[in-house]
Amino acid sequence: MSILLFVMLGVFIFMMFRRNKKTQQQQAELQSKFGPGVDVMTSFGLFGRIVDIDEAENKVTLELSPGNLATVHRQSVTKVMEPAVAPEAVAPAVPDDASSLTAPEAAGTTAAPATAAETTAFPAETPDETLKRLNDEGKKDS
Repeated sequence: MSILLFVMLGVFIFMMFRRNKKTQQQQAELQSKFGPGVDVMTSFGLFGRIVDIDEAENKVTLELSPGNLATVHRQSVTKVMEPAVAPEAVAPAVPDDASSLTAPEAAGTTAAPATAAETTAFPAETPDETLKRLNDEGKKDS
């Protein structure tokens, strides 16, 4: 029974050392990415760009916004922010002639249902129009 207790204690100590080693490797990898011009986030949620790193005193100077600098401890920088990839904007389909802008019922013809690209060519309603439409719909139901 005591042998089992020593084995469990050994496994516990092994797992503890292993976790510490992984954490140190992750921290070293993060520190290697540091350099002026890199966007980072601190452990307390402050976003900024590294301006200067003081190795002797473990300080990092961050530019929070143009002209605003903050000095934080090097270990408080916990995440390197990767630049976000912006999705390509799809241009709405614009008809070549004005005949497609009229409603098919008014012209006396039937047409296929509009696709998503065709519906985005028309301007959206204003907030006032939306509010009026929603209020009118509520009155019809009751």
